[in-house]
Amino acid sequence: MIMNATPIVPQKGHEHDTLLTDIGMAEIWFLGHGTLMIKVSDLVIHIDPYSSVADYETLPKSDLILVTHQHGDHLDLQAIGKIQKSTTTIICNSLSAGKLDGAVVMENGKAQIWEGINIEAVPAYNIKHERAPGNPFHPKGEGNGYILTIGNKKIYIAGDTENIPEMKNLTDIDVAFLPMNLPYTMTPEMVADAVKGFNPKILYPYHYGNTDPVLLLPLVDASKTEVRIRNMK
Repeated sequence: MIMNATPIVPQKGHEHDTLLTDIGMAEIWFLGHGTLMIKVSDLVIHIDPYSSVADYETLPKSDLILVTHQHGDHLDLQAIGKIQKSTTTIICNSLSAGKLDGAVVMENGKAQIWEGINIEAVPAYNIKHERAPGNPFHPKGEGNGYILTIGNKKIYIAGDTENIPEMKNLTDIDVAFLPMNLPYTMTPEMVADAVKGFNPKILYPYHYGNTDPVLLLPLVDASKTEVRIRNMK
């Protein structure tokens, strides 16, 4: 289960929860927007670090950085530079790799083990929302979501996506982060539809911009999925 805990690393007001796994406690820090930090044992994982939501000079250096796609609020070289060590592993989609020296590219459907954590890259794309007819905000095959299996727990970080058919193939997801930033990702109704497809135990709406995350509450079956709202505007 997830519970509140005393912060191990001060983060100047950023909220965090903890996830009990069979290899120890994992901390999940909600830095804002589409940006997360996960700490498990002595490992620090940053996901889509973004300078606008956190002071990266004060955050712990990263052992692993996951980049979902190449848009500037997900691929921020300034933020990455402040938390990168000589030993940091960076995993990204192919369109981000040209800006990240030494990054490991993961295509949709690929998986690898990093420090005992299974990392799977899954599709993230638009079906409905477009910049112009035939030009989706996030084309199929470009961006990644990531599933992290930490011990006996699975965390799904969806990236910028809609309620795509591939979500119905997800199984045993303990924690899901689904975006709700219009017009680029999902409406609350689309998020609720996605949840019905794979029934995560806990859902955190994230990257929700000006959409009120409270709108999700009556749309999701609380007997199957607990919605937890954190400051991820």
